[in-house]
Amino acid sequence: MSRHGGVIRLISAETNNHNHASQVMENIMNHQTILQPYIFFEGRCEEALEYYRQALGARILMQMRYKDSPEPLPPGCASIDPNLIMHAQFQIGSTIVMAADGRGARQAKFEGFALSLTVPTEAEAERAFHGLADGGHIEAPLARTFFAVSFGMVTDRFGLLWMVMVPASGTPPTNCNDHGVQNSAAHSSI
Repeated sequence: MSRHGGVIRLISAETNNHNHASQVMENIMNHQTILQPYIFFEGRCEEALEYYRQALGARILMQMRYKDSPEPLPPGCASIDPNLIMHAQFQIGSTIVMAADGRGARQAKFEGFALSLTVPTEAEAERAFHGLADGGHIEAPLARTFFAVSFGMVTDRFGLLWMVMVPASGTPPTNCNDHGVQNSAAHSSI
């Protein structure tokens, strides 16, 4: 469903968004902790969504502008441009990332963390790495390491640091379930 003047612009089918929301709620009810990045692009969210769609094949799941809020904005938000994105969700691989324009300060600062993108092949690593480098800065070119067939670091045009890698065989998996760890309250450290 896509409504240009509507409250929420859903890019993917409503059932996909509903299925994700249902899965999130099911995981929470089963005491499974979910960590999702929420990135504030300070006025460049719409540009970032399109950039990640092209560079990484991101699927835009949802976006809502401040003007489309179903409730009045809090008093401190009255000066925010109503066309800025209040909330968006996009999917890269199996990860849902949330994003917004924030207050639109145009001075987003991303310090002290990186987003790590693990892909299965060197060709995919090359494509993603060079897509992210378009308008950005290569911090460390893709290269073989003791832990990866290919690993590199790049700061994209928005200032986000990315680590792109193809893990070496024998590298520990990035998903707890690959170790046979059960996701339950008894096994959670959070």
